[in-house]
Amino acid sequence: MRVLVVNWQDRTNPWAGGAEVHLHEIFKRLVLWGHEVTLLVSGWPGARLEDEVDGMQVFRTGTRYTFPLFARLRFQDILAAGSFDIVVEDINKLPLFTTLWSRIPVVGIVPHLFGTTAFRQEAFPVAATVWTAERLMPLAYRDVAFVVISESTASDMADRGFDRSRIHVSHPGLDHETFRVPADRIRYEQPTIAYVGRLRRYKGIDVILRALARLRDTELFVRFLIVGRGDDRSWLEGLSNRLGLQEQVEFLGYVPEDEKVDILQKCWANVYPSPKEGWGITNVEAAACGTPSVASDSPGLRESVADGVTGFLVPHEDIDGWADRLGRICRDETLREALGGMGVEHAARYTWEATARDTERILQSLAKP
Repeated sequence: MRVLVVNWQDRTNPWAGGAEVHLHEIFKRLVLWGHEVTLLVSGWPGARLEDEVDGMQVFRTGTRYTFPLFARLRFQDILAAGSFDIVVEDINKLPLFTTLWSRIPVVGIVPHLFGTTAFRQEAFPVAATVWTAERLMPLAYRDVAFVVISESTASDMADRGFDRSRIHVSHPGLDHETFRVPADRIRYEQPTIAYVGRLRRYKGIDVILRALARLRDTELFVRFLIVGRGDDRSWLEGLSNRLGLQEQVEFLGYVPEDEKVDILQKCWANVYPSPKEGWGITNVEAAACGTPSVASDSPGLRESVADGVTGFLVPHEDIDGWADRLGRICRDETLREALGGMGVEHAARYTWEATARDTERILQSLAKP
């Protein structure tokens, strides 16, 4: 197949996250299996406008903020210069409505839709734009097939009016050579939990800070490593200071992949307090490292964490519930290691090869004859 993939960002973008990793791991394998893959994405200061990444030809236009304004024109230029069998739109921010541009069959990949959670993070005009665009999707994409990463996302889309028979669920994979339990693993000496991801308001990191303050009042002092970048770092730092957690909380910012893995292998628990996600890949990465997760009992996350098996699920804003589950894991080594061991078994079922084969099969069934 000759595949044109449209996404806001590629894996090499400084702001790339889990959605970009997901896309990259799938399509770099399709290249290895003989398919031709071209990416149309946004750029950043200093980025090459044309590039090659893992065998994929990459065209960049605009920025992460202006990409929708430039993407359509660049899309038409790319189509004029080459022939493609299928267009894949990764819808992980604003939908680009490629169905209105393309004469070629379109397939959508959807990690999750924001819905009203957009109002937790963005100013009202931006959040209202996202919410309105998502409301228009069932009409604009009515004849499109979708690949989604969880049953939660499939159900959400069906509830919004999408045809459930056109929605295919394919869970993300995992790099088991990277995320594993090292033979010489020694956990941090002090009770330590970690969050790995973007620092955005809707991610709910403040919930963990408030839970740690409750635990401190019971004389359990838990170290909290916050890994990642985002607009809310200064706000979270201020909240941490107001709660008196300066000695417990460390904002590490961006860390290289090997350091991230080391943290997941050594920490006592991974946390993911978001009210809504497509999947929650960090939960499965931590599980593969033998580390339990405590996550919100919310769409997507309740599929990547098996409650009471690989960790615990907690109602999103239940601060006492968060403090209780984190306290249980930090105080009970036997429980902690049992959850970690079951997590390794749970994570073993997810591979990028299986995810890529699922996607390949779906695209081949829908590509232009």
